Amino acid sequence: MASLLIKNVSIVNEGNITTGDVLIKNDIINNISENISTENIDEIIDGSNKYLFPGLIDDQVHFREPGLEHKAEIYTESKAAIAGGITSFMEMPNTIPQATSIKLLEEKYKLASEKSLANYSFYLGATNNNIEEIKKVNPKEICGIKVFMGSSTGNMLVDDANTLSEIFAESPVLIATHCEDEDTIIKNTQKLKDEFGENLPIKYHPLLRSEEACYKSSALAVELAKKYNSRLHILHISTEKELELFDNKTPSKDKLITSEVCVHHLWFSDEDYDKYGTRIKWNPAVKKKTDKEALLTGLKNNKIDVIATDHAPHTIKEKDNTYFKAPSGGPLVQHSFVAMLELYHQNKITLPEIVSKMCHAPADIFKIKNRGYIKEGYFADLVLVNLNNPWTVNYDNILYKCKWSPFEETRFTSKVTHTIVNGNIVYRDGIFNESTKGRRLKFDRP
Repeated sequence: MASLLIKNVSIVNEGNITTGDVLIKNDIINNISENISTENIDEIIDGSNKYLFPGLIDDQVHFREPGLEHKAEIYTESKAAIAGGITSFMEMPNTIPQATSIKLLEEKYKLASEKSLANYSFYLGATNNNIEEIKKVNPKEICGIKVFMGSSTGNMLVDDANTLSEIFAESPVLIATHCEDEDTIIKNTQKLKDEFGENLPIKYHPLLRSEEACYKSSALAVELAKKYNSRLHILHISTEKELELFDNKTPSKDKLITSEVCVHHLWFSDEDYDKYGTRIKWNPAVKKKTDKEALLTGLKNNKIDVIATDHAPHTIKEKDNTYFKAPSGGPLVQHSFVAMLELYHQNKITLPEIVSKMCHAPADIFKIKNRGYIKEGYFADLVLVNLNNPWTVNYDNILYKCKWSPFEETRFTSKVTHTIVNGNIVYRDGIFNESTKGRRLKFDRP
């Protein structure tokens, strides 16, 4: 058996930080103890002055393949994710063709098996007419159903009330929703176009994609989930008002209705539009500073369960455009973890809280089999970090295919030094080992 020993490391796991050793044999965490013998070990990593985290699980990414490879590919974006400490991802269905059938979904799994350095799962996309495909989903093999209850590409906007009811009543797996009310957005768009024409200043983006649009749609999703006893996960919460919809008394693993916040909604506010322009144009929009602060509070008090990225790259040529022509979304997987660690350095969040929301909760909520924790018997998905190794994001060290980042010129205090996937050191001090690929995530569901 191949063996890897990490010695004298600070282990961040299940609410605690302890110092000890972690022994990996093949792909599994074999032993966690204060002092493990180095005898007959194939490789030893000195973890002194470093912190060991479970591999991060990102429940919302757009890696653009197939069909949009000019923006990104599974290979390039999984590589960037690995450098950022993300060892598992769940990818969205709005590719070309859209993954709205089991057959098309399995084609994406095949691509990932050949190309992805990280572990992977893919959502089946809901439409107004594919309920029979949704019913076919194997709960042990697929992370969830994605429902766009707001603007989307092609025919993936699900706006028929009967269809929504049927999806919430019949889905055999977790339903993940993008919640923005389409009628409200259309009304706001017309009002702002009447005033400004096509050259709408970017600062009005959070008025067009407003708090009202978010709350109205999220409230509808919660209402449907309660009516049909559905397993609902609302993605990228962006407003303080939406927090009213969620329970913070129940542990995340036991909730029927859970929520997620994205790193950009915790980092940026509407005060940043003048500086960054369309590069921070996301849907839902980055909103007020008070929203940003409330989201962090909601995260800490368990109204919000998960931190993710909604990594959605576009080329810089596409982004550097007038408001209505610039697409929404941006690349984040390489920098999401170090951005959250920066909030730790600012005393806004603790290391165990970051682990809870980026590792444990995604594993618990999606019922991922044997990942998301540093536990004996679990897969060895691990990230080693130097919390005091400052570096600056620049063009040369950006790994996204699109070669830009909203964090460009940001100086981060922490650096990922090693990323281990299924027991293999895939990333070490800037160097990749691409000899092994990630694996399909499996789920502990009936």
